[in-house]
Amino acid sequence: MNKIKWLLALLLMQQTASAQRNHFADVLDIHYTVKDTDRIAASFFSDNGAWHAYALPAPGMATGFTGPLLMDMKGEWLSKAIAQLHLYVDGQELPLQQDTAATHYYPGLLQLGFRSGQVQVQMQLLFSSNRETAIQTVIRNNGTQPLNLRLQWQGAALLKRAQFVSEEKAVRIAIAGTNHVFRLHWCAEGPWDIQTTADGYTAARNVSIPAGGQLEDLQTQGFWPEGDVAATAEPVFAKALQQNEQRWNGYVQQLFRRMPFNEKDRFRSRLAVKSMITLLTNWRSASGHLRHDGVFPSASYQGFYGFWSWDSWKQAVGLAYFAPSLAKDNIRSLFDYQTANGMVPDCVYADSTENNFRDTKPPLAAWAVWEVFAATRDTAFLREMYPALERYHHWWYAERDHDRNGLCEFGSTDGTRIAAAWESGMDNAVRFDKAKMLQNGPGAWSLDQESVDLNVYLSKEKTVLAQMAAVLGKPAAAATFRREATILNQQINKLFFDTASGYYYDRHLSGALVRVKGPEAWVTLWAGIAPASRVKKMTQYMLDTTVFNTLVPLPVLDASEKAFDPQRGYWRGPVWIDQFYFGVKGLQRYQQQAAAQTLVNKLWQHAGGMKDDQPLHENYHPRTGKGLNAENFSWTAAHVLMLLADKF
Repeated sequence: MNKIKWLLALLLMQQTASAQRNHFADVLDIHYTVKDTDRIAASFFSDNGAWHAYALPAPGMATGFTGPLLMDMKGEWLSKAIAQLHLYVDGQELPLQQDTAATHYYPGLLQLGFRSGQVQVQMQLLFSSNRETAIQTVIRNNGTQPLNLRLQWQGAALLKRAQFVSEEKAVRIAIAGTNHVFRLHWCAEGPWDIQTTADGYTAARNVSIPAGGQLEDLQTQGFWPEGDVAATAEPVFAKALQQNEQRWNGYVQQLFRRMPFNEKDRFRSRLAVKSMITLLTNWRSASGHLRHDGVFPSASYQGFYGFWSWDSWKQAVGLAYFAPSLAKDNIRSLFDYQTANGMVPDCVYADSTENNFRDTKPPLAAWAVWEVFAATRDTAFLREMYPALERYHHWWYAERDHDRNGLCEFGSTDGTRIAAAWESGMDNAVRFDKAKMLQNGPGAWSLDQESVDLNVYLSKEKTVLAQMAAVLGKPAAAATFRREATILNQQINKLFFDTASGYYYDRHLSGALVRVKGPEAWVTLWAGIAPASRVKKMTQYMLDTTVFNTLVPLPVLDASEKAFDPQRGYWRGPVWIDQFYFGVKGLQRYQQQAAAQTLVNKLWQHAGGMKDDQPLHENYHPRTGKGLNAENFSWTAAHVLMLLADKF
């Protein structure tokens, strides 16, 4: 039997080893035309944790890559296309027409093609570092006579705060109001004629291409904090391309080693790769006060230019499938700002004065660390994170248990109701509509209701911390956490469950249940806390088309509730894929595989972006399947990978 398993594993390795990034062209449509500097609700390409991005131009719109988009405290398009190619013969410009058959977005690489008579142009763009791109342009003369050209690059700023200064073989663009600089540098020998104006530049030289020959023109573009800009060694594009290809093929192959299918399964494989590139496009490298690399919730949404805590925990689980080092740093980036008493902030930014310590987020950090450990078996990482996780866990009971009964409440450090709602992660959920604030002590406030999901997450943390303690040779701590989890589970099942309706609800400190049905109940299934006798009734609700089984199923509010409003409601009706995952994973855990698969099939069939080249969204309209709110959302991508990995 072991030999059969070994042979099957070997066969899977052989299948995945052949997976290449060039098999996944255009899984996401990133053609974009810039009309407004601040409009960033679009799909684009970034890599290596860089703080700038590009897109492909629509045919006829530009003779260069769209952008760049600059990502500092917010996203702004510097230009419609900062480096556009123009070719002149005897003073007459050659009309370059985009070759759509040669224009593609490959994972990790943009390729753009043009033609004009016997002239063929190919541009390739990749990120050679976490601050710089390399763009190679190959101009081929397919004619029978030598071709003498005036090769000219030109660009203009759409961003009015941009200031152009010419340098040797380079143009430096300072952005007023930021401490960042964008720089274009041409690597080919000159002489270059570089001219700048108030809002643009031209860089030109004369070239000759023999019949049947080609010219290679290489430029670099980078976006740095002002003090970091320095003359860098000019890259050898062939080497940079080889390194880029090896890295991205590595991502693809690691991904498919963790998936129960290979690239021949076109739907699942393309969705998996789209999810992977969504996470990697949202990757930002350490910068300013961000001490580790991490992942934005979405670079396509102005409000998400930082690292959020429970986003980061979920993202890390998805990243562990193909980029475990980034998964670890994504977790570290939030714990870098853990307070002395154990709190982890809600979110952190490159400018730390913007960090939010008014609240934290639901405690899923230990689960994330354990999942990364399961993928890597990196005991050193476990040992590094365990003390911080333990402090964070104890912080909840010190700061968020108003009546000291062992059940915690969401709250805030400043006493505001809005920050307490943020702490739940479900900002405007109906279950909190009548909640009020209670002070626990200096800088510690709670809502006057205990939340079932919070206490389930804390129970899950106790179980995971016990597993960690066992691995790290701490048997006494492991025994304590297991004992505490048993007691907490008994409380959850006794105090949050309503026998009459067969469902779990939040609970006022008075003991009255908050009878609003939401996903907070089915996390008891995900964590394995609910008794098996309760699963049938909960499954019925999840399959009931008047409650949770909508076109795209498992919205975050009972569809029969008066306040159900998916279009405008945020946490009052849309389908969020993290909560969807907890639901179907819980059903799977209790052997309700058919019910779980029915719900997942509806997600794949009806949710926007699952079957086509459109982006994954923050959440989805349960009655139409339309993607809502932020595009290219990281935790959606992460949970799609979890669903695919769990054989859904």
